[in-house]
Amino acid sequence: MRWILRGLVASALTLAAVVPAIQGAVAATELLQNGGFSSGTTSWWSTGNTPLSVDAGRLKAAVPGGTANKWDAMLGQKTPAFAIHQGRQYTLSFDASASASRQVRTTVQQNTDPYPATLDTLFTVDTTTRHFSFPFTGSLETANAELTFQLGGLAGGAYTVWFDNVSLTDSTGTAAGDPTQMTSGFYVDPNSNPATWVQNNPNDGRTAAIQSSIATKPMARWFGNWSGDIGAAVGGFVGAADAADKLPVLVAYNIPGRDACGGQSGGGAGSPAAYRTWIQSFASAIGTRPALVIIEPDSLGDFNCMSQAQIDERNGMLSYAVQQFKNSAPNTWAYLDGGNAGWVAANVMAQRLTGAGLADAHGFSLNVSNYYTTAETVAYGNSVQGNLPASKPFVVDTSRNGNGANGEWCNPPGRKLGATSQLGGGPEMQLWIKVPGDSDGSCGIGAGIPAGTFSPDLATRLINGN
Repeated sequence: MRWILRGLVASALTLAAVVPAIQGAVAATELLQNGGFSSGTTSWWSTGNTPLSVDAGRLKAAVPGGTANKWDAMLGQKTPAFAIHQGRQYTLSFDASASASRQVRTTVQQNTDPYPATLDTLFTVDTTTRHFSFPFTGSLETANAELTFQLGGLAGGAYTVWFDNVSLTDSTGTAAGDPTQMTSGFYVDPNSNPATWVQNNPNDGRTAAIQSSIATKPMARWFGNWSGDIGAAVGGFVGAADAADKLPVLVAYNIPGRDACGGQSGGGAGSPAAYRTWIQSFASAIGTRPALVIIEPDSLGDFNCMSQAQIDERNGMLSYAVQQFKNSAPNTWAYLDGGNAGWVAANVMAQRLTGAGLADAHGFSLNVSNYYTTAETVAYGNSVQGNLPASKPFVVDTSRNGNGANGEWCNPPGRKLGATSQLGGGPEMQLWIKVPGDSDGSCGIGAGIPAGTFSPDLATRLINGN
């Protein structure tokens, strides 16, 4: 089911909870209700030097230059004030962009002097519209709270800032969102590699088969250092799925030292610090929207090529990634990747998953980009489960496992498409995580085709099983 309320619409700004209708859960509480802009008036106040207006359904603020402090150019919602309680869980989320890059501030604070704040955080806006999400625990007990955006400061000159889809919710007592219940099926990516190839090659003899068997099926979108601005890339993909009321599957694939054993997919972020910044932006861009995320395929399989110091460093990054989705994307189910049935013994993989922070993930993924049958993978997954401190669900990549594995991993011949994305069937879900037709690298029947590049020949062979 869809979100009940989606913030700003057309010419009206509504500051409200985007509440998931979750079966058996207590709904998140709508804290704020603001009026519309169609008459040219707003339910927001601003300092006299920061005029507000409406621009294509977004709240627009013209910020002067030369202000000394953030609060010297400021806006917020009008009274009546709302209540904030100590120990309760809240989430502020919104979309924002600006005519120039600026660091600004948002607070949820008491609206009387000395204005103590329970949320006080800085964020950066620029010319790209981004989705921001800030979960926080109430530290005030007040019936007179207010939301502010504080836009001034010494750095930089005058600029314009826009806000959209503003939401403040009290989620205490709300069950963690089940993204499969908040949506009406899996998202079919209209810009997947197979779909793009079909669009660009309407007269090719292979097009009809690829369109019907692959391009129209739900599959994951992979994100890495090729994705550019990761917040914008993830936000655009998840936003399109949300608008269609469908569940997107995303793969985070940017761990430093990726494919450490000399495979075809080396690379990743330049440093652990860069990775932490990247994955934090990834999770924040999803925000409260429903999603599934596969975290770093293969990252726990190649420890035999790493020193203990490198293993410890990687575990720290993976644990950080898991925590970001838990904290910033409450309606996302994140799965830490657990390799495949032919790689690492189940008891060893259980130890590795535990060491990488599985306790804070929804579950683990198996068979990503591999070929083992669903039955073989479920048996392996059950064995991994049996060696964990606490049971966790798992999902299986079925994109290319229709004929099972032949012991090769890099574009082997004779493989076939597997079951399309669906709930159940042995694992928690069967998903097309690897994009069928995307090469594993310049190897096997894909010689000369770089990893991640779509090949109509590889796709056709998966359709035909040869």
